[in-house]
Amino acid sequence: MATVELTKENFEQTITDNDFVLIDFWAEWCGPCKNFAPIYEEASEKYPDIVFAKVNTEEQQELAAYFQIRSIPTLMIFRERVIIFSQPGMLPGSALDELIGKAKELDMDQVRKEIEEQQNQQQG
Repeated sequence: MATVELTKENFEQTITDNDFVLIDFWAEWCGPCKNFAPIYEEASEKYPDIVFAKVNTEEQQELAAYFQIRSIPTLMIFRERVIIFSQPGMLPGSALDELIGKAKELDMDQVRKEIEEQQNQQQG
């Protein structure tokens, strides 16, 4: 599966309509981004059940600002509309495979429960 270009117009729908979305925040001028692009593309072919998306931070400055992207490339993972991973820096293919495996194994009911408990502690 090829990567999907995310914009502020299609971002929300992409996250809502898909249970597992990986997002690569990048820019044309970024050397590490260019090095990471073929690794990311190869992974998108290996995992057809996952949506691989890209956000061009130059063209989508509003999205980059919303997610407080300070360094690129930044990789973000949404599972069931919850951000479960966000980290700057490029990954080698093996590390990306490992990350995807761990993200797939997460018990999202437990994740939501932990988020709810944290929110309750902050409010109380």
